[in-house]
Amino acid sequence: MASKRFPASISTKGRRKNPSSAGSTSVFRSRPRVAFKAGDGVADDALLTHIPTIDDVLEGHASSLGNDLVAYRHHVYRVVNPCIRMVGGRNALEKITTAAVFHDLGIWTDKTFDYIAPSIALAREHLVAHEREDWITEISTMIADHHKITPSIANPTSLVEPFRQADWIDVTCGLRRFGVPRRFVARLFAAWPDAGFHWRLLQLALHRFRTHPLTPLPMVRL
Repeated sequence: MASKRFPASISTKGRRKNPSSAGSTSVFRSRPRVAFKAGDGVADDALLTHIPTIDDVLEGHASSLGNDLVAYRHHVYRVVNPCIRMVGGRNALEKITTAAVFHDLGIWTDKTFDYIAPSIALAREHLVAHEREDWITEISTMIADHHKITPSIANPTSLVEPFRQADWIDVTCGLRRFGVPRRFVARLFAAWPDAGFHWRLLQLALHRFRTHPLTPLPMVRL
């Protein structure tokens, strides 16, 4: 069966590299592992910079992500941090991290812009492997609703709405902040530069418009 056609990934040729956006080897193996314990407090301006689950999952999918690995990794960290800030602590860190690391991953593993279902499937597989089946419903909804334009109608005590807001903060480059201080958003992009992520989304959106004009943005929900 012929392989799916998919726009070429972001090229890093000629781009100035730094320790946070080098190749996949330095991204994963040069960073110390830091284990976060449930219940740890988070200072308002603290940034979580080394989260093992993110690095481990992305390392496992490095071949699928290709040259987009650094851009996606930065996006994931830019979503996790404001979400943690909004919910007010690290009790939910592993849930938020799991949703974040898988929420767009289906774009690359399944080579499709209709990626919500593949991303949920990857998250479900991960949760089952780690004996966290009781998280499947909430994390699946977090992924399903992360491009919802209006507020989620999910359980208001769940993480679904903060996660949706955190992703919109990044997608809009901080134009929508949902109460998160402008300075905090600026620090996010300073710590994890865009690295071509938003340009990549534009490439993929244009490709989808050309190939599926009747369903150009299947991930967006009202």
